[in-house]
Amino acid sequence: MKGHRIGYVRVSSFDQNPDRQLENVPVDRLFTDQASGKDTRRPALDALLAFVREGDTVLVHSLDRLARNLDDLRRLVQTLTGRGVRVEFVKEGLAFTGDDAPMAQLLLSVMGAFAEFERALLKERQREGIALAKRRGVYRGRKKALSPKQAADLRSRAAAGEPKTQLATAFGISRETLYQYLKRS
Repeated sequence: MKGHRIGYVRVSSFDQNPDRQLENVPVDRLFTDQASGKDTRRPALDALLAFVREGDTVLVHSLDRLARNLDDLRRLVQTLTGRGVRVEFVKEGLAFTGDDAPMAQLLLSVMGAFAEFERALLKERQREGIALAKRRGVYRGRKKALSPKQAADLRSRAAAGEPKTQLATAFGISRETLYQYLKRS
């Protein structure tokens, strides 16, 4: 029995277009995450890992779409190939089966290290740009999720015992943001 061709796509933000990643690559099923690649806890990736079976092929646009650091990349590829799943990276033209020659493992490590290095450089340039903008007085940071009046209302309702999940929904913020506001009181 021939396995399925399963695509995995990841974009970091809502304004990015996930369609271009595996455009013109035929797949039987597609899993798409709209999440950071900083770790491997992503809903569609978890669903893909639960779905794939021996004989399947997982197709990913590029190494950095699957993982942002070398350890995660190698672990994911080894997990999949260990289950008899072929992993292909379209942009780099690399494929891994678990029976890979030492050269294939070297290529995975080198290409993964370059992707990790590129990400680190990008973050460094971003930090430098923010620092320069702050010195010029043009960087104010992200707009606050709540106005001071809303934040005060949130704190008083939380102090009165209203459930946190209900408050987060009512104010249109995540629970993490809610806890950040409560911590500031």
